[in-house]
Amino acid sequence: MKKINTKIISSRQIKVRKAQLQEEIRNFDTSIFIDLGELAIFTGKVIKQFFKPPFEHKEIIKQGFLLGNKSLSLVSVTGFIMGLVLTMQMNPILTDFGAQTLLPGVIAIAMIRELGPVITGLICAGKISSGIGAEIAAMTVTEQIDAMEVSGTRPLGFVVSTRVLASTIVVPILVIFADAFSFLGAYLAINIFSDMSSTLFINNAFGMLSFKDLIPATVKTFFFGFFIGLIGCYKGYNAKLGTESVGYAANSAVVASSLTVFVIDLIFVLIINIL
Repeated sequence: MKKINTKIISSRQIKVRKAQLQEEIRNFDTSIFIDLGELAIFTGKVIKQFFKPPFEHKEIIKQGFLLGNKSLSLVSVTGFIMGLVLTMQMNPILTDFGAQTLLPGVIAIAMIRELGPVITGLICAGKISSGIGAEIAAMTVTEQIDAMEVSGTRPLGFVVSTRVLASTIVVPILVIFADAFSFLGAYLAINIFSDMSSTLFINNAFGMLSFKDLIPATVKTFFFGFFIGLIGCYKGYNAKLGTESVGYAANSAVVASSLTVFVIDLIFVLIINIL
């Protein structure tokens, strides 16, 4: 009888766990769609603030300087290392095929079209989006956002839209720095194996580039910056009361903005291949 009872209890526990797992999956799927809907509504409100006076030019410049200053050193070092490592990895392969002169052009195309924007976007997702999310979440928890609304100040205009515009402008500039330092790393790596003048390196690198490489890579960086700033502001602006929500807003902003960078990059690659 004891064995039968234990079997019945274990089967009931399995059924309960299955039901709980199914309920958690449903809640997870529902929360994703709810977040996407709320993010779409939040995006519409923020875009409207871009065209409503007064325009906070000083705040945009201030936020742009702060956001760029936080990420410039990390982006530059990462770009330099990527150019150095990629060149050292590609050099033996191209040497075996007798195409070592193509190495600067290959590095330039790889960095400008894909690696530079994506890696910079991920770094900015970790630095900028998390910082914005934590900062605005702290303002929400301490009821500074509510105080701004009561006093007649538009928090969406002064706090949110300025940071979104600043990140939209800053991220493409950071990508340029990442590409420039990657070229420097690639030039130093090439001169480890052989002697190549800077003029020859620049001619070989930019000789293989075209506007088809530059324009899509530049345009998608603006989308990276816009959504990195937007998601950070959204997570912080909708944070719940409590100190734990500040850390949750920062972590969720990093995850969501990093995933968004990959999705935007995939969409641009598909559009370019179709065109």
